[in-house]
This record gives sequence, C-alpha cells and structure tokens, in this order.
Amino acid sequence: MITICGYILDTVLIAVSSPFPYNEAIFCLPPEPLKKSRQPLYQRFAEQMKASLQNGVLRPGDRLSSVRQASQQHGLSITTVVRAYELLESSGLVESHPQSGYFVRARFPAAMSPAQQRDSPDEPGRSMPLPVSAEVDVSRHVLATLKSIHQNDANPLGSPYPDPALFPARRISQYNGAILRSGGPLGVLDDLPPGHPELIRQIVRRHLETGLSVDPGDVVVTVGATEAINLCLQAVAKAGDTIAVESPTFYAMLHAIERLGMRAIEIPTDPRLGMDVAELKKIMQNQPVAACMVMPNFQNPLGFEMPEESKRQLVELGSRYNMPIIENGVCNELYFGAAHPSVLKAYDKRGIVLYCSSFSKSLTSAYRIGWTLPGRYREQVEKLKFLNTLSTSTLPQRAIAAYLTAGGYDRHLRRVRRTLQQRCDIMSAFVGRFFPAGTRITRPAGGYVLWIELPAAIDSMALYRQALAEGITIAPGRLFSTSDAYRSFIRMNYSYSWTPEIEQAIRRLGEMLAAMLE
Repeated sequence: MITICGYILDTVLIAVSSPFPYNEAIFCLPPEPLKKSRQPLYQRFAEQMKASLQNGVLRPGDRLSSVRQASQQHGLSITTVVRAYELLESSGLVESHPQSGYFVRARFPAAMSPAQQRDSPDEPGRSMPLPVSAEVDVSRHVLATLKSIHQNDANPLGSPYPDPALFPARRISQYNGAILRSGGPLGVLDDLPPGHPELIRQIVRRHLETGLSVDPGDVVVTVGATEAINLCLQAVAKAGDTIAVESPTFYAMLHAIERLGMRAIEIPTDPRLGMDVAELKKIMQNQPVAACMVMPNFQNPLGFEMPEESKRQLVELGSRYNMPIIENGVCNELYFGAAHPSVLKAYDKRGIVLYCSSFSKSLTSAYRIGWTLPGRYREQVEKLKFLNTLSTSTLPQRAIAAYLTAGGYDRHLRRVRRTLQQRCDIMSAFVGRFFPAGTRITRPAGGYVLWIELPAAIDSMALYRQALAEGITIAPGRLFSTSDAYRSFIRMNYSYSWTPEIEQAIRRLGEMLAAMLE
C-alpha cells in the first residue's frame, strides 16, 4: 500500500499495513492552484474534490485526505477544508466517521452512475422454499454462534445486536441512579402486567407520533421483543400447528416456533418487496396455517421495507381466513428514508395483528424492555405474561420512561439512522470490492445487517468455522431457515464503528473465499 501525493496515478484503498496512522490521509489531490473566481474558496475546493469523485478517481469506500493534510497540501486553512468537506457531505457524496475521517459514499442504487452500477454487486434473488411444513431445530446452532461472538474478543460481524456505542447508555444510567436514590417502591407487585403506567403512556405517545393510534389499555410490557413474540405465539397457536414465516427469516421467530413444538412453513420472499402474499394465500388454500409471523420493516436478515399494498393485502388475507399475524417491529425506528414506515397494525380492523417491539435495537439493549399490542388476544397474552414471568423489572421500565419523558429520543434516532446508513454504504462497498465475483448483497432500506449470497460452491458453515479460528464472526445462512437452502449465504452486521480491524476482517474473509473457490 502506498500513499500517492502530487498527481494521482491510480485509485488506492486504505490498507492496515499502511505506515500512516489510520486517521491519516491516503488520497492527495493534485496541488494545482485553485482557479480564481468570485466563488468562495471552500466551494471551489469542494468542486475540485467533486470532479475527482465523478470521474472515478475516488471510488465508493475510499477515504479522503485528513483535514490537516488537505490543508497542508493545498495551502488552505483548516476552516476552508472543513467547510468543503461538510458541503460534500451535505450533498451526499462523502460521509464522516468519528476517529476515522471522511469516506466516499457508496450510493445505491439510483444515484450511482452507469459505470458504478455495473461494478456494484447484484442483489440476491427471490427465495423459492418448498411449500411444506417442517420441524424447527435451529437453537443449538444459534446458541453456539452467539457464544462465539464474545470468544476471545472476536470481531463482531456476526453479532445480532447493534453497536452498544450507538446508544445513550450513560444518560439512561443516570435516570436509573436517580430513581434508586429517590427511595420509591421497586417491588415486583408494583408493576404487574400490563406494566408501568408511565412507560405505557410514553409507548402510546410514541406510536401516536409515528401514525398509529393506540389505547393505553392495549399495551402489555414484556422482557424485550423476544418474550412478546413468544407470548403472542403461545396465545394464538398450539403444539403441532403450522406457522408461516418469511424465507429467510429472523431466527428469533424460529426459536419461538421450536420452543412451543410447532412447525414452520417458509413463504417465498423478495429482498426488496418482502413476503409473497399471493403464495401465502395459495398455501393457505391447500393446508391449515395457524398463524403468520413477519417482520415487514427492515427485516432481519434481508433489510427490506414491505410495500404499502403488500402490507394491506397481508392483513386482508389474515382477516379473511381468521389467521393471526404476529408483527415484529423491533427495527421500525431504524429507517433510512424520509419518513417512519407504516405498520401492519395500522391496517388491522379486527384485532388479528399482534404487534411486538422493544427498545433494544433503538435505545438500549441492556435493559430488555419490550411491549406488545395483542389486539383481540390481549387478555390471553396478559395472563400468559403473568404465568411465565409474573412481571417485567420495575427499574428499567421507569428509567426508560424517564428518558422518553425528558425528550431527545428523536434527536438520538436521527443520529443513529444517519450513522447506520453511512456504515451500511461503506461495508457494502468493501464487500463488493473484496469478495469474489458472483457475490450478491442486499441493499437495506433500514436496520443494521447485510444479507450476502456467496458463490454456490461456498459452504458458509465452513467459512464460519475458518473465520472464527482467526477471531472473525459471521452468521451462517443455516440459522435463518429450517432447511439448508441458505448454505452459501451469510449475514453481516454493519452497525459497528469502521475500524482497521473491521476493514481487515472483510479483506481476510475475501481471501478465505478466494482460497475456498480455488
């Protein structure tokens, strides 16, 4: 790896072996004088940078010169360089990463030039699972994978959780401490189901702000979304019943089905459009389906946002056949678009949608506070909550309620969304560059994971084991299905801060894949 100053001879990427510290520049624009103009100096410098972006000298994922080096190379003040970089960032051409510098943004898909579109990986195709129900046995694989993430400080590409550094943990802890010091009651009986009244009020208020009118009496607070999903499934189906799921699906859904002795039937799912409602209808006409479990917004692992018409059709189908729909909304706040996504619950007129969510993916994963809106099944869910765990811990409910009451949640979410989209773009660009030809990757509309289809010859479990031996974790495709249909797929978490270690991990995975193909 070399740093080219003066005239750029070729596109150069960051290398961990670079003799420069990671936050130093590797790209140096030609030190030609900026042409005289009435245009402010920072705008002229930004135009010069923009030309290098447009002509392909700087490509998605490349890091710009540091502010200090650009200042020295071009004889500009620090303020001028900063304003130029900020102008490029506001135009969506580059993005800043704390402690790492400015990177050329990968712009998927419409904003890419024709040349960039040719160079970017394709997306995986629509899944085609067999229309038969199957027993579920994924828990042992998932448990082993989750344990490995914390093994010897392994690289967290396989983590199912967002980077904890994204969350305001310190501030919530302050509320936690203040509640303890206040000496108020914290007994189990103080927060029997449905939950702490102030937290419920804040949850209802949040739903109202995002377009869903909810009665406080409809809310049941749970120990995270996992308990909400389990309670709802237990309320609507019994052992031996068949549950429809997306393919691939988030393994927490499969866990719930496995735990309760039910069977799963996987429905064809598109990485852009979500579950094929027409195919689900065909299956329901030929065999009984007790319930449907879906994640319509920023699904894990595909990252899609289900179109409005598909959401409406799915709820209508459930209403027509009296089929309950368990909606997982844990990633709804992590959207990349301009507006909060709609939910299936908004189309529900008969109470058949059981909405489940939590603060674990948007605010704090440490406290595991979730909730459900179980519709017509509310009484059963509340009773099951009492029988299973009696209540949800009082202190975290009150601490989160205090945080939400004080304000600042939306500001926090805007920062998180912006950061996740930037990190998604960077990881997508690096996967596209270092993984072998034939690799396909999703283009998430939100969330924090990429679903990656590797060449068909690759066994992702073998890759998982080889990578783990070198301290790199990934989530093999086997975890997301009842079958071995995703043998050559992996899921990777892009939420963590971009570091030399993460970059090197992606490069190393690319080398492993190349060796496996040979």
